[in-house]
Amino acid sequence: MLLPFLLFIAGLLLLVKGADITVDGAKDVALGMGLSPLFVGTTVIAFGTSLPELVVTTEAFSLGNFSVGMGNIIGSNIANIALILGICALVRPDAISRESGKMNVQRDMVIMILATGLFILFSLRATLDIITGIVFLTSFCLILIRLPRLEEKPDAVTCTPRPLKYSLAITVLGIFLVITGAHLLLAGAVDIARLFLVPEFLIGFSLVAIGTSLPELATSVAATLKGSIDLAVGNVLGSNIFNLIFILGLNSLFFILPVPVPWNLVILLAFSLAVLILVFQQSAITRTWGAVMLGAYVGCIMMLFGFS
Repeated sequence: MLLPFLLFIAGLLLLVKGADITVDGAKDVALGMGLSPLFVGTTVIAFGTSLPELVVTTEAFSLGNFSVGMGNIIGSNIANIALILGICALVRPDAISRESGKMNVQRDMVIMILATGLFILFSLRATLDIITGIVFLTSFCLILIRLPRLEEKPDAVTCTPRPLKYSLAITVLGIFLVITGAHLLLAGAVDIARLFLVPEFLIGFSLVAIGTSLPELATSVAATLKGSIDLAVGNVLGSNIFNLIFILGLNSLFFILPVPVPWNLVILLAFSLAVLILVFQQSAITRTWGAVMLGAYVGCIMMLFGFS
């Protein structure tokens, strides 16, 4: 009984410290390479903090626990929007509203919604197979190719004086701590949940999803508190894109994946479309949006527990 709780606490401590280091390193890398923080947040940081989803989901699929794996992907994307962006909107509503009006952020919102639509469209085929994997991974490569060409660069006067190699090392160290913390926390949390006989899909949708989303939560909230709103928003949007079309695309090459029930797809689409409200650029709307998202997320979890 004691070991799961120790793993949970150790993982949480590593997550918090790793997120703080990652934000500092990523900002320096972005400036040192002449790239904006939004681009780094949407790519390097988003992919790094999504590695727990990749590892946990792939392991679940390989063991035949498809409910846990698919629940993790859907639950993580919903948690990224409702929980993480919701908290960021409450912490810095004025900054989130200003950032959401930028062309690059709006572009990433549209890409995330298109990725969600692509996933739902292929879910109508009843299974995700090798054809799905080819289409998803091709789409992912096209996104990566286009992002550097569309990204705006910061002014030269804002470049960091720190050596680029040092900044890269700090970023890698931070991501390593975040991922290690996520694995420890997740291992402890899953063991605790199984003691109470929680159904597999609910474990994947709630506890596992929240556990694997903690790197995004810690990194985005830390970035918001430090004023790096573009990195925080880019991290969330990039992680959702990575979860849907890279993780599921990669696994579809090796496994035939059953799709979620239609109701779960409707919930995912509703939360994904909700990000468009942020482009209205009013802090009052943004704060209200954050509160509504958090309330809706808690209600969704309670509903699932009620049906279990």
